[in-house]
Amino acid sequence: MSSSAEPNPGADPSRRGFLTNYPPFRYWRPEVIDRFSAPRPLNLYLHTPYCIQRCEYCFYKVTTLGENRKAEIDRYVAALCREIGHVAQQYHLNEQPIKTIYFGGGTPTVLSKDNMNRIWEALQKNFHFDNPEITVEAEPVTLTEGKAAHLAELGVNRISMGIQSFKDEIVAKTGRVDTEQHARKAIALAKATGAVVNLDLMSGLAGETDDTWAYTVDRALESDVHSLTVYKTEVYTNSAYFTNIRKNTLVLPTDQDEVRFTAHAIQCFENSGYLPVNFFTFTKGGGFMQQHSTSSWRGGETYGFGVSAFGLWRGHTLQNTAEVGRYVEMVEAGKVPLARGYRLTAREQMTRDISLGMKLLRFDRKEFKKRYGFDVLLFCKPTVDALVAGGLMEVTDEALSLTRQGILWGDYVGHCLTDALEASDS
Repeated sequence: MSSSAEPNPGADPSRRGFLTNYPPFRYWRPEVIDRFSAPRPLNLYLHTPYCIQRCEYCFYKVTTLGENRKAEIDRYVAALCREIGHVAQQYHLNEQPIKTIYFGGGTPTVLSKDNMNRIWEALQKNFHFDNPEITVEAEPVTLTEGKAAHLAELGVNRISMGIQSFKDEIVAKTGRVDTEQHARKAIALAKATGAVVNLDLMSGLAGETDDTWAYTVDRALESDVHSLTVYKTEVYTNSAYFTNIRKNTLVLPTDQDEVRFTAHAIQCFENSGYLPVNFFTFTKGGGFMQQHSTSSWRGGETYGFGVSAFGLWRGHTLQNTAEVGRYVEMVEAGKVPLARGYRLTAREQMTRDISLGMKLLRFDRKEFKKRYGFDVLLFCKPTVDALVAGGLMEVTDEALSLTRQGILWGDYVGHCLTDALEASDS
């Protein structure tokens, strides 16, 4: 019996050496067992879909308290607690140490003390806490003295407050009833809890000018909180801003205006000792970094509970149903309320690591090579070279880093890298 197969001319031909594994046993090490057997840390996100008011720019899945009765909110919270128990048991999440817990929304601080207690008890019953960072989003008009004291009792150690602007006339144009007085009082209450306090600002709201923005930046610095975040104003089709722009009844600051506003904020922050920890967050001395998003951007696992909540778990992106009624009905029927997901390929996981990892200003080339076996520039060097030439990025043997200008264009850099990596896979 003959064969047309030819031995590899570059190797010494031999039929010996049965191939059983790769890599060969001589590379296997006992210390790997400890890393393999250690439970993987987990982050939790819990969604509250209720607000006192709906902001003109808002595109999230929220509903106002005026559109709901107490019984409906109580029923939602009961469903949320039931989902926590069901999912933790079915997917064995209680075996993973919880590193961060994030209460988002919506406005979690609109929930009653009783409902917050119910959620907290469900978490404690079903999960193993590993000294977690516990963050609650708040709105000035909802953070009362009693609510702040209750957050401290629960052990909340980070409060993120949506201020957006300290100018009353700018806030009023967003449909909110907050005032600078509300904001100052709420900030004082948040700081008194002992938690790390972050203020969210938005740079492109209707009516914003260089003078109004400078006022907001100055007041934010005077508040002396731990962390300041500057978000761009994004316009989505399900927001009132989008509708009003289509009707020609609203004009927002231009992209160039927002770049100028943000550049001004960065300079003022730097002068006051606030340093960038990602391309939209600035903290005292570069400390007090929020761990929840940071972990996610570095590939950490997050499970989301509540209507429309999403996360990344076991290589899959997962999201719950986006309708409150449907969510409650599914949970009450004993079902996991997941509606959609996606299984990332190894290449997509690498793309995610790079595009989201750059949000942290510095991407570790050596860590990437250790994880995947090759240098990140193998797939995106021409794009990186162009970003370097444009003054947005610096490259060393250790890392890819955003420049000061690159911080202003962080999302653009992320999109460029994503596009380059996707194109190299085609």
